[in-house]
Amino acid sequence: MQFKKSIILLLFLVSFSIKANFILLPMDETAQKNHLKAYGITYWCLDKKYKASWLLNYRGGSFLLPDAAEIRKECQIRGVSFEIVSDAEADYILAEIASPSQNMETVVLEKAPKIAVYTPKGKQPWDDAVTMVLTYAEIPFTPIYDEEVLSDQLILFDWLHLHHEDFSGQYGKFYGAYKNSPWYIDQKKDAEVLATKLGYTKVSEEKLSVAKKIRDFVIGGGFMFAMCSATDSFDIALSAEGVDICEPMFDGDESSPNYQSQIDYNKTFAFKNFILDRKPEHYEFSNIDMTEKRNIPMEKDYFTLMDFSAKWDVIPSMLCQNHTSLVKGFMGQTTSFDGELIKSSVLILGQNELNGEARYIHGQKGKGFFTFYGGHDPEDYQHRVGDAPTVLDLHPNSPGFRLILNNVLFPAAKKKKQKT
Repeated sequence: MQFKKSIILLLFLVSFSIKANFILLPMDETAQKNHLKAYGITYWCLDKKYKASWLLNYRGGSFLLPDAAEIRKECQIRGVSFEIVSDAEADYILAEIASPSQNMETVVLEKAPKIAVYTPKGKQPWDDAVTMVLTYAEIPFTPIYDEEVLSDQLILFDWLHLHHEDFSGQYGKFYGAYKNSPWYIDQKKDAEVLATKLGYTKVSEEKLSVAKKIRDFVIGGGFMFAMCSATDSFDIALSAEGVDICEPMFDGDESSPNYQSQIDYNKTFAFKNFILDRKPEHYEFSNIDMTEKRNIPMEKDYFTLMDFSAKWDVIPSMLCQNHTSLVKGFMGQTTSFDGELIKSSVLILGQNELNGEARYIHGQKGKGFFTFYGGHDPEDYQHRVGDAPTVLDLHPNSPGFRLILNNVLFPAAKKKKQKT
């Protein structure tokens, strides 16, 4: 009798181990306690050489992981909700996703992308949303800046974020409000010293060289993600190659006469036909940005994520995964983009149709990809210079921050072979 009981117990344990072979990280609104750290768990698994699957449009873009004791433990430590799924249940989920009637898709994630954040080494009087959420999600990254970019170290990375930056050499157009502030004076001096050290006579020339290296990184197959002023100032710098668009307080000499007529829109990633802002005291680069053109009260400031076919438009579907299609708006030096000034080759992923502004856009350049996300901090509506950084423990389910992390995991996706 005892032997029989032992056999039954053994069969039960074997049966349980066969059935419980997967961990599901649900990403719908009610089932996941910490959406942001769930991305970190998925990255951690990839870094540990586990394979993972991203279930597009299934319960908010859930992740399917192999069942392992260390993964369960890591989820518990980080406060990430998870469900144990048997083989049969996983097969059912995957079959449902594969059905032609469902706007869903399974994407295999193969490797943990190597991440770089382009950010100055000195302390800045503002924070950076991407650096904050990477740190919060416990996704490792390497800070780099001009010296590393110009010495071709971008080849070491798969994914690059551009920190709040001005590639046009105009120091963020902060001159009007902050020209006498110690931080502005120090920042300008540090930038000039670095440009000289790297062999340039002007900061604008040095920043253009950096922008061109980043351009080549993307063309060669890299993924670039930018927010706030790093979006439009990047394109402006590329379009103004060989043209002096800086006034004397920025670079010591006059700008080129009629420089607007010399702008080359063919060199940009995302924007066309924009008009540069010539006023040095005006906190604006061009008419690309909608900050001063929009008239939306805070309580009504939302943008809508576009709905793509997960089976046919896999990339934009990945980038739009969320537990809601309606995301709170937030301000920045570059808050959003004028839809009339976006190239037809660029996809609009998120927009406010009421005033024709795009908040979240994506495109391909050469073999690589770029995403521009307007605004500064998804959980701080009007972040100002010197404000304290957002505490993400208070926003573990932030839809706006989820969009950033979608981009982080995008390079991990298995590349599908093109049909011939």
